Amino acid sequence: MSYDVKDISLAPEGKKKIDWVQRHMPVLEHIKAEYEKEKPFKGITIASCLHLEPKTINLGLTLLAGGAEVAMTGCNPLSTQDDATAAGATMGLNMYGWREETTEEYYETIHKVLDHEPDILIDDGADMIFLVHKERPELIENIMGACEETTTGIHRLKAMAEDKALKFPVIAVNDAYTKYLFDNRYGTGQSTFDSIMGSTNVLIAGKTVVVCGYGWCGRGIAMRANGLGANVIVTEIDPIRALEAKMDGYRVMKVAEAVKYADLLLTVTGDIDVVTKEHFKNMKDGCILANSGHFNVEINKGDLMDMAVKHEQLKPDIEGFVMEDGREFYLLADGRLVNLAGERGQGHPAEIMDMSFAVQALSAKHLLGAKLENKVYKAPDEIDDRVSRLKLKAMDIEIDELSPRQSEYLANWEEGT
Repeated sequence: MSYDVKDISLAPEGKKKIDWVQRHMPVLEHIKAEYEKEKPFKGITIASCLHLEPKTINLGLTLLAGGAEVAMTGCNPLSTQDDATAAGATMGLNMYGWREETTEEYYETIHKVLDHEPDILIDDGADMIFLVHKERPELIENIMGACEETTTGIHRLKAMAEDKALKFPVIAVNDAYTKYLFDNRYGTGQSTFDSIMGSTNVLIAGKTVVVCGYGWCGRGIAMRANGLGANVIVTEIDPIRALEAKMDGYRVMKVAEAVKYADLLLTVTGDIDVVTKEHFKNMKDGCILANSGHFNVEINKGDLMDMAVKHEQLKPDIEGFVMEDGREFYLLADGRLVNLAGERGQGHPAEIMDMSFAVQALSAKHLLGAKLENKVYKAPDEIDDRVSRLKLKAMDIEIDELSPRQSEYLANWEEGT
């Protein structure tokens, strides 16, 4: 095995964290045990570009148990946990990456993973897939396909497919029900506030929290903010989602109006320039700004820097920006996804990532025998069904089944009342 990590001596501490999450990832452990017997990935090399933390290492170990050579790197320069990568490097994984990489180092580590000449890619944000197309096209012929983890990456890949630029099939793991209904909603909701409260120690109850974007991640954040006692405002561009937010009990308005009330503003849209100069001009003094979208483009930090008469690092992951009129704003985690890039960010709970990474592991296996065009595909429904049933079993929950008469009734279009 080869590796390039910050400090290999951190491995024992990382191993403890991996042991802990394995106790709370029963579905992935079940799949790992199956793969260990079947070895579906024997002779296959799998490259991943994911947030490098204990739960992700456990996905790598699952693929390794299935016979794969596994090479892993991080999909965000601030989300890597160095003890976890050190542990992974001692457990049979080719591991590259460390926290606080420069942009240049970030892409260098992706190239190191690609040097293993992978057959399958597992990505989060599509940086690795895009890099293969742009700079490593010689690898494309060998690649069976890829799995993409997040909404932002799916948007990029669907655009590539639309332009006929995508050169191998991609499974949209993010679009699996057992991923986005749980990971995006419950995972993002909890992990976002875990990180913000751990970093700032502010009280959420009584605050006005503005949530920019009401997709599944935005729904989860709004739900958790409401549960913590906040007054929630939602901003949206989609009329149906805006109506849904209103009927869920939240105020809905434009970003330009919402910033006048925001004590805490969270972006979670996946798009660029959600909060810019025009919004900073009217923003409430003391507003805390954070992002839970994949890339650090939603809050325009360049505009903040240009407008600020004073800028200082108040804590490792909190920056203060003082405006000319004395108002001060606080940016968390450099505008990167706060639930992982924040100083106290641990990412989604293990019980949530248990399902998401189970879908990843099963989707990677699906690519082995599938004959797919160069398009973006939703993960097969049978994977969703299997993961949900395994999760219910692990939670000791039983559900009903249709009787033969009920099944016949539903299948018979002539049957009336």
